[in-house]
Amino acid sequence: MENSQLPGQRYDLIVVGGGPAGMFAAGFAAQNGARVLLLEKNRRCGAKVLITGKGRCNLTNSETDPLRFVEPFGRQGKALLTALYAFGVEDTIDFFEQRGLKLQTERGGRVFPAKGGAKDVQKLLQRFVQDAGVELLCDCRVKRLQIDADRISAIETDRGPFVADRYLLATGGLSYPETGCTGDGYAWAEDCGHKLVEPQAALMPLTLAEDWTGEWCELNLKNVKVTAKRNGKQLAERFGEAFFTRNGIGGPIILDMSREVRDGLKKGPVTLHLDLKSAVTAELFDKRLQREFSELSNKDFRNALGKLLPKTMIPRFIELSEIDPYKKCHSISKVERKKLLDLFKNLTLQVTGHEGLKKAIITSGGVSLKDIDMRSMRSKKITNLYFAGELIDLDGPTGGFNLQVCWSTGYLAGISAAQALTDCY
Repeated sequence: MENSQLPGQRYDLIVVGGGPAGMFAAGFAAQNGARVLLLEKNRRCGAKVLITGKGRCNLTNSETDPLRFVEPFGRQGKALLTALYAFGVEDTIDFFEQRGLKLQTERGGRVFPAKGGAKDVQKLLQRFVQDAGVELLCDCRVKRLQIDADRISAIETDRGPFVADRYLLATGGLSYPETGCTGDGYAWAEDCGHKLVEPQAALMPLTLAEDWTGEWCELNLKNVKVTAKRNGKQLAERFGEAFFTRNGIGGPIILDMSREVRDGLKKGPVTLHLDLKSAVTAELFDKRLQREFSELSNKDFRNALGKLLPKTMIPRFIELSEIDPYKKCHSISKVERKKLLDLFKNLTLQVTGHEGLKKAIITSGGVSLKDIDMRSMRSKKITNLYFAGELIDLDGPTGGFNLQVCWSTGYLAGISAAQALTDCY
């Protein structure tokens, strides 16, 4: 419900940021007895939820073992374990299904709503916050935190000051700034004495030197292997789904390797090598080509690739092969066939950059985990401050991992803040 209290009223907890982590933190804190005010600068909560999973909302990943769940996060992953044990994948699935949103698991363990999509998730979260008794004030911009010694004493907004015993920042990162993620929380965290790990774009499409990618942008390339290299040395390799964009390449496996590519570009040129027929070896696929050319012996080369490629890809493939499209298949030389084979098994593209924060799914970096007690999500610098979600230095691959971070850290921060209030009485 929209807040009806006057500025200056005292709350048990003020949550700044109405994204997934903030709504979870506010809702569960309120359910645990805290009087909660949730401040959101957009006109409604959950703006970024609407763009997740291409509008379908990849809520979590089906890996229920916390130890295995955190493996893709690398060295930082263990910091998430307490939050995961407090509110894990099964808890997330139960939370949504018990509120009427049936879920389904798809390729790669990605968990989506079985029907509907991100709008249904947003509405469900809004109902959760409302039913929990959270006081909500949207279209409210926080200006600064008032800090006295090691505590926050008040929060200043364009609606006036608000006061609470505890405060929780869940303002997100810098990615997709049109959703309201403009990095405000980073500045407030620094004002409180926290160290920041440099925020950078993560999980973003890549841009390519090739100017023809738009011709293939309607296609999903499934079961492809993509290898990123710099000076011939492998930076990253992924297998799965990718797709071309107007000026580059995206898709789950590209997003997952974009961090390594981003860092590699800082040291020099990076190339991508696409194996479009990764299920077979080069030797076996060469035999397939020979068989196709033999069966179509008197046909033009331009008519020989229909069983091997989607129709949209064929004209550009012929051009890249440099084989005369009107050349008879029986006349194609071994050298020409080997070059064609290389296009299928090692299509090489030059990376020029990435789409940056405007298209990045998440931001890597953020408030250093060393400055947060990850057992409660409480600041080690400010005694009445908590953090949750993308604002902290914890990010994972695509596939529902990052939203689970929001659910788990939001839950733990919310109940920890509520419990801290109880302990004071």
